[in-house]
Amino acid sequence: QLQPSGGGLVQAGGSLRLACAASGRTFINMAWFRQTPGSEREFVAAVRRSGHTYYAESVKDRFIVSRDNAKNTVYLQMNNLKVEDTAYYYCAGGDGILSAIRGTSTYRYWGQGTLVTVSS
Repeated sequence: QLQPSGGGLVQAGGSLRLACAASGRTFINMAWFRQTPGSEREFVAAVRRSGHTYYAESVKDRFIVSRDNAKNTVYLQMNNLKVEDTAYYYCAGGDGILSAIRGTSTYRYWGQGTLVTVSS
């Protein structure tokens, strides 16, 4: 089970931190995706158990993904938020290969979405 927390409303330029606690098992890959109504779920960031991180170009240099393996929790620090970052954010866990880390099909376990709204 993956339980996210930390969504909310923030002004453009502000920051938010999402967290997602996993229970029952651990994962090689933990990731964040986001989705807006009528759009496909898109990759945001991922972190391997080793600590290596991967980002979508749209969030690189603004978002930081990290994980605490002892707490089995993944975090997404979102800085300099933009209106276009508004979406439901989903955490995911899986054990897929590195080359597929950005694909939704790589992840078998998903948390419920948490809404992030960025106002202008």
